[in-house]
Amino acid sequence: MAMQALAGLDTEIVEQVRRGLVAEFATLSAAGAPIDTPTLYFPSDDLSSIDVATGLAYPAKADRARRNPKVGLLIEGRPGQPLISIAGLAAVRDADLQANAERYLAETAFAMAGAPPWSIARKAVWYWTRVIVQITPRVVRWWDDADAPPKVWRAPEHADAPSSDPAPSGKPSAAPAWPNEPWPEQAAQSLAQGVPGRLTLADDEGFPLPFLVRTISLREAGFELEVPRGAPWRRVGKATLSFEGRATFVGEASDDGAQVRFIVERALPVLPLARDPAQLWEPRPETLDALMQRLRHEAARRGQPIPSLPAELPPPTGGARLRMASFAAAASGTAD
Repeated sequence: MAMQALAGLDTEIVEQVRRGLVAEFATLSAAGAPIDTPTLYFPSDDLSSIDVATGLAYPAKADRARRNPKVGLLIEGRPGQPLISIAGLAAVRDADLQANAERYLAETAFAMAGAPPWSIARKAVWYWTRVIVQITPRVVRWWDDADAPPKVWRAPEHADAPSSDPAPSGKPSAAPAWPNEPWPEQAAQSLAQGVPGRLTLADDEGFPLPFLVRTISLREAGFELEVPRGAPWRRVGKATLSFEGRATFVGEASDDGAQVRFIVERALPVLPLARDPAQLWEPRPETLDALMQRLRHEAARRGQPIPSLPAELPPPTGGARLRMASFAAAASGTAD
C-alpha cells in the first residue's frame, strides 16, 4: 500500500521514511516566515500521509498549518543514509482529541527515553493531549551528497490532499510570556554547546523546507552560515535558524557568495518543556498553571473534554514497531 501512495518513489527512501523517528517540521507564519521545530513523526500505514503532532496546550504549529497548509519536513537518516526533504500539504486533525491522544500514545510512547513509569507519565495531560497534522507529500527530494542536486519525486498532478477539520470557534488562547533571553546570549550558548543548526527558507513553490548547515559563525547582527550547494531553495528571503528547538531565530537570509548571511530579527520564546525536559512530566507550578489554562481553553473551544488517558499503555502500532526495531538497531550499532 505504501508504494501505491508514493508510487515510483525509490524503495530505499520509502523504507527510510517508514522507519524514521524525528523530523524537522516547518510551517509558515502569517507574515510568511518559515518556522522550524524538530518533532516526532509517524507515517500512516499506507504512507498516504506523514503525520506529526503538537500539544493542544501549545498549538502554534497546528494553527499555522491550518492557515497555510504548505509545510516541509527534513528527515536525516543514520550515517550513510540519504538526506530526505518532503514538501507537503497539511490537514489539521482536532475534531476528536480522545482519539488523537490514544493514537499518539500508540505511535510514540516507546520513544520517550527517560520517561517515568506510566502511572506517573499518564498524569501529563498537557503533553499527551494532541492536535495531529497529516502531511500529504507533494514533492520528495533526497541527496546522497548534499552538495549535489537532489533526486526528485513528485505526486501526480491530479492527486488530492484532504482538508483540515473545521477551525474551532471563539478566540484562540494567548501564548504565555515564556522567559526569553536576548538573542546573542541564546546564540552563544547554542554554539558553545555544539548544538547543530538547521536553516529554513521557502522554495519557489512556497513550501518551507529545513536544510543542513555545515558551519555557523556568530556575527554582530546575526550569523554567517556554510550551507551545502544542493539546498532546495534560493539562499535569500525570510528564514529561520533553529538549534534543535532549544533556540530559534527568525530573520532574513541573503546570499553572500560562499556563505549565507542571516540577519536576526528576533528569537522565539522557548517552551519550558523543550528547554528543560524534566518539566515534561513535572512542570514548575507557574509552567503547569499556564499550560493547563491554555489546555482547558482550547479544549472548550472545540466543545470537547480533556482526554482520559488509559490506565495501561496501548499496544504500539505496526509502524511504531518498525520504528522501535530501527531505534534499537541504531542504539546497538547494527543494521535493521
